[in-house]
Amino acid sequence: MDPVTPAPRFSVIIANFNYVRFVARAIESALNLDWPHIEVIVVDDGSSDGSRAVIEGFGERVKAIFQPNGGQRSANNTGFAASQGDIVVFLDADDILDPHFARAVAAVWRPGVSKVQVQMQRVDVEERSLGSVLPAIAQAPRPEDVRRWTVEMTEYPTPPGSGNAYARDFLARFFPIGPEHDSFTDSTCLALAPLLGDVITVLQPLVLYRQHGGNDSNLFASPGRFGREVARAMSRQRSAESICNELGAPPPNKARLRSSRHLLQLRVASLRMDPSGHPLPEDSRRVALIDAIHSVARRGFDPLSKRLAVALWSIATLTAPRPLADRLVRWRFRAAH
Repeated sequence: MDPVTPAPRFSVIIANFNYVRFVARAIESALNLDWPHIEVIVVDDGSSDGSRAVIEGFGERVKAIFQPNGGQRSANNTGFAASQGDIVVFLDADDILDPHFARAVAAVWRPGVSKVQVQMQRVDVEERSLGSVLPAIAQAPRPEDVRRWTVEMTEYPTPPGSGNAYARDFLARFFPIGPEHDSFTDSTCLALAPLLGDVITVLQPLVLYRQHGGNDSNLFASPGRFGREVARAMSRQRSAESICNELGAPPPNKARLRSSRHLLQLRVASLRMDPSGHPLPEDSRRVALIDAIHSVARRGFDPLSKRLAVALWSIATLTAPRPLADRLVRWRFRAAH
């Protein structure tokens, strides 16, 4: 950041729904950021577990908004409309910002950036490290590489929602996010960021990503979650296409969805764990098997060892007897979670 440029103002928006045991820690982490210009907005989305009293306990240090339950997208729409910051962070109510988060983001901020992403440290309920970070990469990619991977493979190495700091002028181009888009805010924002600006990566774990049984990312919490994630990928693609078309930007190619290695693994799991609920009617184990074989040659951002591992796991899971396929899926996604 140019030293003569005014220090940007950060808006941290926390959408909370029934996370009374975590939300105070998230709010405290936002208030404790080592940066002079911070506003913290907490949108409680109809909680019934005592969250309101916890949020109100912070008094005027936060802007608290209480609304009937409408889902994460609705809560973040409300929070964004109430915010004024140049840089916006959608902090999940069970995640925790490192005090140096804002300073590290501001240090690399420049015009033309759609978002700065940092690594997230996986921790357990008690905030003890689980020994891994997201994204698990050793070198920060260039913005032009992120854009190319997005166009060619519809994916790039990125953390989940809380690890991203967005430019207000980027978000203002498509907020409020309508009901025709995915119910989770990060789906739309992550898909569009490389297409409408530069994505800068800071290789420091500056957010704690709390893992607990209630995480929405827990794919074994209920039947059909793998299919739901496949459907979300399709929704992200449709959102990116429609918003890019509205804004006059080149839209991503729908055919590239089959090039995504992460989506391939979700498709394989969905086809084996819940084939009747699989949301891609043109998909099949045979189609996924062909894509698994071809995935080795698609270089992208993964090293050859990762490409081979994904292909071998996919082929084994697609061809194994059902009991073994179940074990392979649980091994793969339990390890990731």
